[in-house]
Amino acid sequence: MAEFRIAPDLVASENEKRVAALKADYDALGATLDRRGVDIEAITRKVAEFFVAVPSWGVGTGGTRFARFPGTGEPRGIFDKLDDCAVINQLTQATPNVSLHIPWDKADARELKAKGDALGLGFDAMNSNTFSDAPGQAHSYKYGSLSHTDAATRAQAVEHNLECIEIGKAIGSKALTVWIGDGSNFPGQSNFTRAFERYLASMADIYKALPDDWKLFTEHKMYEPAFYSTIVQDWGTNYLIAQTLGPKAHCLVDLGHHAPNTNIEMIVARLIQFGKLGGFHFNDSKYGDDDLDAGAIDPYRLFLVFNELVDAEQRGVNDFNPAHMIDQSHNVTDPIESLINSANEIRRAYAQALIVDRKALEGYQQDNDALMASETLKRAYRADVEPILAEARRRAGGAIDPLAAYRASGYRKKVASERPASVAGGGGII
Repeated sequence: MAEFRIAPDLVASENEKRVAALKADYDALGATLDRRGVDIEAITRKVAEFFVAVPSWGVGTGGTRFARFPGTGEPRGIFDKLDDCAVINQLTQATPNVSLHIPWDKADARELKAKGDALGLGFDAMNSNTFSDAPGQAHSYKYGSLSHTDAATRAQAVEHNLECIEIGKAIGSKALTVWIGDGSNFPGQSNFTRAFERYLASMADIYKALPDDWKLFTEHKMYEPAFYSTIVQDWGTNYLIAQTLGPKAHCLVDLGHHAPNTNIEMIVARLIQFGKLGGFHFNDSKYGDDDLDAGAIDPYRLFLVFNELVDAEQRGVNDFNPAHMIDQSHNVTDPIESLINSANEIRRAYAQALIVDRKALEGYQQDNDALMASETLKRAYRADVEPILAEARRRAGGAIDPLAAYRASGYRKKVASERPASVAGGGGII
């Protein structure tokens, strides 16, 4: 039996206030969907089986390169972070796994595993960090890590990733995510070809150390902290990396790592088609890599991404099992509330994609009926699937209204009294 950070009786009491209304809304939606030939129970079961991992770093207050304004009751370390992550899963029943970032979350692996087990949490992909310097490291990453001109610096970065694999093996992870900030800020600063050759050689050393049942996710980002050129700047380069390294290497798509107006759903389709979609970092953006809450700015785009995922799922694409994780920075909200909200928005997009009339859509596509094809997608997107999400949570022991239950619990006030107040510091997302 997992430990609970919020009293189950409180969740039950909050649900009791809302269960009658939920039943009425669920029955009404079921009748509507039935007229479309959609079984609401089948959709609810699928939604209940869909999970997204939360990032350990996401439960702390984020910031920008200009400033960070700490929130109340911030976690003091990885074990506080896991407590906060357990709250999110308890209320949403959608986030049973946590993704760790090393060295930020470095701790005794046995203690990490025991804490996760006690809270009913597992561990998702490990994340390495060679985009900033850790205290006491011999070589700086100021001018790069896996692509650095200095062989000793590259070896240090490779060794750090191997350490992440070893920690992950001990706690039950099955994947390593590698994102680097390597690149250049001035024309002529770096030889593009040689830098990429050094990166590929370093990644090959990491790849060789992967256990047979692990995956390696490489992540692209068009800019920041390198503003003129970036080693892994787009999905095409990311695909080349995955193809070069081998079958255990896949591309990770962060929704914020693209230029405005990029057709991300088409990128997803291409990577699915050629067997190299590894998974996602879900967030949203308005201008760049804003790391805003999932669905906060463009929920229709999130739906269109899931439309491609459900299409692949229903077509029975071979070995199709992408990883799903949230990656956000919460600057002005309670991070727990934002992660609760994002987990539900991601499930919402999945539920909407599940009710697309795919037979009709394919017919309109074959007939080149652009308007009706678009309307078929919009009909599913416009559907209010909240009763499905709430019922899936309720049946699993979660909250019908998780934000209301969280606020009623007083959890933030409680941990604020237990955890020392953070001191405002300089820039930085963590």
